[in-house]
Amino acid sequence: MAHGYRVDRGRQTASRYALLPLRVFLGVTFIYAGLDKLTDPAFLSDSGPGSIGELMHSVRDTAAIPALVDLALKDPSGFGHAIAFGELAVGIGTLIGLLARLAALGGALISLSLWLTVSWNTEPYYYGNDLAYLMAWSPLVLAGAAVLSVDAFLAERRRRRTP
Repeated sequence: MAHGYRVDRGRQTASRYALLPLRVFLGVTFIYAGLDKLTDPAFLSDSGPGSIGELMHSVRDTAAIPALVDLALKDPSGFGHAIAFGELAVGIGTLIGLLARLAALGGALISLSLWLTVSWNTEPYYYGNDLAYLMAWSPLVLAGAAVLSVDAFLAERRRRRTP
């Protein structure tokens, strides 16, 4: 009986930590992506080689939703900053587990928008990474950050205060 209990408890522990590697990967990746954009003056330009403006112009006619690209082209630098700060906020929230479901939803929406614009025309589709990122965010949207997170810490603190 004791052995069965240890196995069950081990499985419970493993399942609680199952999403942690995904959280760390997506959090670090999105922090890196945001910082990379914010520190690249060429990317944040309205036009020129390597700029967000040039990228948006290049994908305009192949995007699934050209209206999203048109919206970005109204202020390419502002759009680039919004994406970069969004990636940074999503990455930090995901990594530390603060409002983890909301952060994951933000990551999913960023990935969805990039898939529908920048990588929509990638063939075969599995060469484009935005769809894979969108799918990777899904478990975190559903489950949040149950362990080693600010959310879990705050939930435990509330539980202890409730009589």
